[in-house]
Amino acid sequence: MSKGLIHHIELYVSNLKTSTHFWGWFLEELGYSAFQKWESGQSWKKGETYIVFVQAEERFLDVTYHRCRVGLNHLAFYADSRQHVDDMTKKLKNKGIAILYKKQHPFAGGDDHYAVYFEDPDRIKVELVAPE
Repeated sequence: MSKGLIHHIELYVSNLKTSTHFWGWFLEELGYSAFQKWESGQSWKKGETYIVFVQAEERFLDVTYHRCRVGLNHLAFYADSRQHVDDMTKKLKNKGIAILYKKQHPFAGGDDHYAVYFEDPDRIKVELVAPE
C-alpha cells in the first residue's frame, strides 16, 4: 500500500545543468534511475517515488534560496550502512563537494545519528544517514 508515501519531490534550481550533474551521480548511487528528461527539467525514480529538477525562470533567479527561511530545510536519504556513508563521504570529497559540520562528522546529528551532510549547487542541504 502506498498511502502516505511521498509520490514525488519537485525542486526548482538556478542552473539545471549544474544541478543534474550534481544530483544525477548521487541519486544513481542510491539506486535511482533516470526517469524523464525535457528541455527545462529532468527526474530520477526509485520504486514509485521520483525527484524532479526544473530550471527556474529567469525572472525568479534574483531571490536566492536559504534553508533557514520558510520552506524546505533539507532532504535526507537512507544509506545502506555506516560503511556506505563513509564510502559516499569519500566520493563527495573526491568530487570537491564540501562536507558540512566537519568537526562533528559523522555524528553531527547526535551520538546515535551516523550521517554525512553536504549542500547541492543551490545550497540545499542533503543528508545521507545510516540506518540504526
